[in-house]
Amino acid sequence: MERKGSTWTLDGRVSASDRDNFVTNRVTVAEHNDAGATTAASALGLSAVWACVNLIAGTIGTLPIMIYRSVPGGVEEEEWDHPLYRLLSESPNADQTPVDFFEFAAASVELHGNAYSEIETGAGGRIVALDVPVAPELMTVRRTSNGSLEYEWTDGGKRRVVPQDRMLHVRGFGGGPLGGLSTLAFGRRTFGMAQSIELAASATFRNGIRASGVLSMAEVLTPEQRNEAERLLQEKYRGTMNAGVPMLLDRGVTWQQLTISPEDAQMLESRGWSVEEICRFFGTPPHMIGHTAGNTHLGSSIEQQTLGFVIFALRRRLKRFEQSIWKQLLTPADRARGLKVKFDLRGLMRGDSKARAEFYQLALQNGWMTINEVRALEGLPPVEGGEIIRLQMQNVPIATLMGHNGGPPLGDV
Repeated sequence: MERKGSTWTLDGRVSASDRDNFVTNRVTVAEHNDAGATTAASALGLSAVWACVNLIAGTIGTLPIMIYRSVPGGVEEEEWDHPLYRLLSESPNADQTPVDFFEFAAASVELHGNAYSEIETGAGGRIVALDVPVAPELMTVRRTSNGSLEYEWTDGGKRRVVPQDRMLHVRGFGGGPLGGLSTLAFGRRTFGMAQSIELAASATFRNGIRASGVLSMAEVLTPEQRNEAERLLQEKYRGTMNAGVPMLLDRGVTWQQLTISPEDAQMLESRGWSVEEICRFFGTPPHMIGHTAGNTHLGSSIEQQTLGFVIFALRRRLKRFEQSIWKQLLTPADRARGLKVKFDLRGLMRGDSKARAEFYQLALQNGWMTINEVRALEGLPPVEGGEIIRLQMQNVPIATLMGHNGGPPLGDV
């Protein structure tokens, strides 16, 4: 960020008239460079951008979210009866499910750097709903004279202004007080170039000549002979059902296969390169969106691939949501009681049945999980006696083996 006269700019782009009125979210609208305009709508037209946003937002939207309370001994207990738990996990508002709400919010953070939802309160200031998230491109964030933030947008032609304590604001990368920065803001040149490559490819295959080969005649054909030859070719060799059918040629007729030009080959290679660049900006492994060319898959198993995605792409995004909810929705009394908000990643981290069985076996043998805890993770009901911690007894002192509970050796009795 630099200052030019009375105007603050971000990366050379005018943002607002002064720093305190820094307008976020519009940084990706009507952005032009040599490759053209890059907006959220146009970027989503790229399959790689759509796949990255869909993967990240869809995964976040389907994760269970829990409210925990820290108790002595480092244990976290679920707060099932907390009103905010039902709000976040069952019905944020009258129109959306939790999946709808968090998926929209996560996509907004990816594409615009921010997600906004107005907080509805009832009697006693209790939170009763989180409104449908506001489209970030409509939002303006300002710092008021008293130092707090206010949010302004237009809803159905009506101007809305709400204070900071009535808005859930999840910030993306950068996390400035007035808003985060979108992936599109930093990758607009790459996305614009990818759009140009896609447009060039579309124009080439739409308008260009793309014959698979050429038939050469030894003699000049009359218009009638040419039309007849084209008709016969269309009838016998056109379509997928006739692919690979041998071609019978008369004397003086030769077939020449056409290969792709170096320019077209470079264009196709550039399309693959742009997919990897887009994935790099979103922090998404290319194989997770179906691009496997030259990829090591971060290991050979689905479990390892999922683990890499969770660690390097999801964890920091989830932390932003968790801390925003903890800071803006929980009361000071809740925070003083040690309440925390967490997404449950156990479903993503479960692995295959063999890996889970080995994990549970170690947990039970070494006494850091009970049978009922294991059954709960597998969605099974508890059993009687399943809360008892058990240990295998093969690694015990020799004296214990020689006597009875540390008593004299058996030979001395």
